[in-house]
Amino acid sequence: MNRRLLIVFVFLMGINWFYAQRPAKDRIKALKVAYLTEQLSLTKEEAQQFWPVYNEHEDALEDIRKKERQQFGSRFEDMSNVSENEAAKMIDRYINLQAEKLEIENEFIKGLQGVIPSKKVIQLFRAENNFKKRLLQQYRKRQGGG
Repeated sequence: MNRRLLIVFVFLMGINWFYAQRPAKDRIKALKVAYLTEQLSLTKEEAQQFWPVYNEHEDALEDIRKKERQQFGSRFEDMSNVSENEAAKMIDRYINLQAEKLEIENEFIKGLQGVIPSKKVIQLFRAENNFKKRLLQQYRKRQGGG
């Protein structure tokens, strides 16, 4: 009986540890969803239309970030071995990614205007910035930096 209890206890602790190790990205996303929903005071109908548009936008931006990391991540650390020609090509790729990001942002804003009032679109920008600030403050607090 004690052995079964010990096995069950170890199993439960393992499950608890597993969920505690869930990527911080998922936890942050859940907090962001709750925060934005509260800040925007979305109606049920607005939320049903808003979140698919918002999530598609976030996925598109994440794809751009992945491209940036792949193309530029370690390359910018040591530029001593990069030729002028390679650097010029890197700049061109960077400009193209920034243009792609701007196009994604413009499409997102236009898409949102068909889903929620323009006033809430502006509130979204403010709420996202405030969320980022709070997240950074919490990170610094946990790191002992303020």
